[in-house]
Amino acid sequence: MEQERIWVEINGEKREYPWGITFGEIAQDYEGSTRYPIVLVTVNGKLKELHKRLKRECSIEFITTGDSIGHKTYKRSASLLLLKAVYHVAGHENVEKAVLHFAVGSGFYFTIQGKVKVDEEFLGKVKAYMMEMVEKKIPIMKRSVGTNDAIELFHKHGMYDKEKLFRYRRVSRVNIYSIDEFEDYFYGFMVNHTGYLKYFDLFLYDEGFVLQLPEASNPEKVPPFRPMPKIFQVQKESEEWGERMDVATVGELNDMITTVGAREMILIAEALQEGKISKIAEDIAGMKRKKFIMIAGPSSSGKTTFSHRLSIQLSAHGLKPHQISVDNYFVNREDTPVDSEGNKNYECLEALDVKQFNEDMCNLLEGRCVELPTYNFVTGQREYRGDTMQLGPEDVLVIEGIHCLNDKLSSSLPSDSKYKIYISALTQLNIDEHNRIPTTDGRLIRRIVRDARTRGTSAKNTIAMWPSVRRGESENIFPYQESADVMFNSALIYELAILKLYAEPILFGIERDAPEYVEAKRLLKFLDYFVGVPSEDIPHNSILREFVGGGCFRL
Repeated sequence: MEQERIWVEINGEKREYPWGITFGEIAQDYEGSTRYPIVLVTVNGKLKELHKRLKRECSIEFITTGDSIGHKTYKRSASLLLLKAVYHVAGHENVEKAVLHFAVGSGFYFTIQGKVKVDEEFLGKVKAYMMEMVEKKIPIMKRSVGTNDAIELFHKHGMYDKEKLFRYRRVSRVNIYSIDEFEDYFYGFMVNHTGYLKYFDLFLYDEGFVLQLPEASNPEKVPPFRPMPKIFQVQKESEEWGERMDVATVGELNDMITTVGAREMILIAEALQEGKISKIAEDIAGMKRKKFIMIAGPSSSGKTTFSHRLSIQLSAHGLKPHQISVDNYFVNREDTPVDSEGNKNYECLEALDVKQFNEDMCNLLEGRCVELPTYNFVTGQREYRGDTMQLGPEDVLVIEGIHCLNDKLSSSLPSDSKYKIYISALTQLNIDEHNRIPTTDGRLIRRIVRDARTRGTSAKNTIAMWPSVRRGESENIFPYQESADVMFNSALIYELAILKLYAEPILFGIERDAPEYVEAKRLLKFLDYFVGVPSEDIPHNSILREFVGGGCFRL
């Protein structure tokens, strides 16, 4: 009997393939036609792994390691490969727990608990075994088990974080991935086999090691490992805060919410942040020459609320703070530079009148009276409305803007007059010991909620803009973060349980045929891990109020 053949549209062309062929086999026909390896496909807009089979007429698009989703898939798969190698080299009986803590640069920071000495010799053996598995192109298998069976399996393997996590899952089945006989659960899809995972390196760092991986912009080159000690220490401190509250993973967060409630946890998390802000204000007050408090951070890090709260603490320490937004120094709209696609680029330094900013700040430093501008975002013009300022002995300026850590913005100001603060929402909570919550996911969910509430922007549009926002951050903010005098983590350990109730209805509004639907579905699956919490107990001065509303500051 002749095998049934099915029409498939790929890159605008229609081709026939036999029923039941895998998408991986179809992708082989297009090997070399894409710049980077194909790791996933979308079938009529729905994301699929390459082992899935063709069942009906459809349209296919290829996802490569150069795409955001494909790059995440590569990193996730490399983590599974690493864990397989760690347990093999160390011996299962000697590993109590291997933990992926957080991102460090383009890689992940891991530690191992148990009878394992993590040194150069150990990492060399792990790397050699990983490369051996890459050469063998071992299939990464996937099987679906019932949630109760998964809980028993994780308990058997000593993966208690996962056991706790799945007590709160509403789904009836769980996908388990494996390389040979090593099994684990991962949040998201995997590559088809280990042969894809040839680009990685391992470096000893702090109490563990870093799995260094390529960046999406160049997925076939492992960048040099450049330690960033300041942001690393902030991440470690935030993780310690979570451990202090017995909330290091989503399962523990859900336990806390369902057994004792969220109120005390919310108050402790807020108190820890307030204490940190107070300490920063105390340090500034002790440095008499600091007149310019320069605050920068990526999108949705809570810069505006932080500026208000820092100003209150500065006042409590005897200073007189005045807030200034660098956005008021935008050049007039017709003079705004354009990017490579011909769109106005409001995020580059050249979009600001740097000369005027420096002139005004120098005059203020010298005690002169200065009329400060206001940018009219409706007309696209800078205006002067009689807002004057003159600094006295106790006056300080709290200046917020994406370029505040870049000394080119304030090149005329003496370095000892500036105090630079980097703020970001560095999520300290992990899904479980092997699945981290990307900082960018937390910030994106914050922005989706805020944009819908304050600007009427749909989740679809916010998701569509996000890659451009991320590019701007990579160019204008992240390169300068280690130059900060202090770093502040604005993420709150409880916040995703709150944001879930706001974000889910907005994300469900994205149509299935929209290009942003795949990302929306991923975020919805992620939010499904959390037990939702209403917002009544959030303090009115919380950074989270900048996103969900009901705050006491005029933003």
